[in-house]
Amino acid sequence: MRHALALALLLSFFWLVNSGHYTPLLLFFMVASVFFVVSLSHYMDVVDGEAQPLNITFRLPVYIIWLAKEVFVANIAVAKCVWQGPGSISPRTIRINASQKTDVGIVIYANSITLTPGTVSIDLEDNEIVVHALNEESEKDLLSGEMDRRVCKVEG
Repeated sequence: MRHALALALLLSFFWLVNSGHYTPLLLFFMVASVFFVVSLSHYMDVVDGEAQPLNITFRLPVYIIWLAKEVFVANIAVAKCVWQGPGSISPRTIRINASQKTDVGIVIYANSITLTPGTVSIDLEDNEIVVHALNEESEKDLLSGEMDRRVCKVEG
């Protein structure tokens, strides 16, 4: 029940933020559509802790802000590699251990690696992620474990 309520609140918030109009008719449509979607989701049995992990809902925005900063910094590093030419690129494949406890945490970690320029998650097996890194600097950033620790904090 609390997952259905959380879904309804999230959908209502999303509707209100994107609509920008608060007339009675539009608010009625919001309530009707949110009720329909939550009812349908409950009927399909997709409203659960896996589909909407409430434990990460409030920690995720802080992580997303940190990840956006990392993506920006990595973009600059990749642009420097492009300007410096082929000598600055030394591709490598490394294996990273993921210390997350849940599948959602491991997927967040692997997707964060892929979102960061200069690194791509190639394979995920058990708690090990195979990563293609553009150069030694990208490898060192991953091996420092900062992203792993931050995803663990999000996971709770």
